[in-house]
Amino acid sequence: MELVTARLRIDALRPDDAAALFALRGDPAVARYQGWRPADSAAARAFIAAQPQLPSHGWFQRAIRPRDDGTLIGDLGLNLPEAAGDSVEFGISIAPARQGFGYADEAVRAVFDHVFGQLGRHRVHASVDPRNLACMALLRALGMRQEAHHRESLWLRGEWVDDAIFALLEHEWRAAQCHRG
Repeated sequence: MELVTARLRIDALRPDDAAALFALRGDPAVARYQGWRPADSAAARAFIAAQPQLPSHGWFQRAIRPRDDGTLIGDLGLNLPEAAGDSVEFGISIAPARQGFGYADEAVRAVFDHVFGQLGRHRVHASVDPRNLACMALLRALGMRQEAHHRESLWLRGEWVDDAIFALLEHEWRAAQCHRG
């Protein structure tokens, strides 16, 4: 999957992204809300090497890069279930220095267009730590609705954390896009 937006390119992680991926996912502000945190650059390299180039199902991660310079500013994961009727899960991370510029919104909108368009999927969902207020605001701005709030349901980084589930249906996305512009 490779997507291009006005400002971004969403494409495969490359071996030379390992140091930037380690810095991004190792940043305490980012790692606090993520299930995967590389132990070192070698672990980030191994993670990149294990990513499928043309996935048909399962979890895979893609790089988020500005079109003008191609540096890694974030990553976006998708879990495509084998059954076309099952919900597609996604997650996103943006480097703290690049947050607040609309990159996450732009990237996720492109992914939703792809998932609901080319892939013909019916539903997307995301799992988020409710303390991640910026992510919760992003999901709501995208038109997603909170469907659940599981109290202390995940053991993460040495503590029990809550898990909020947000979802969006294809026809809701299409209707919102018609109203948007």
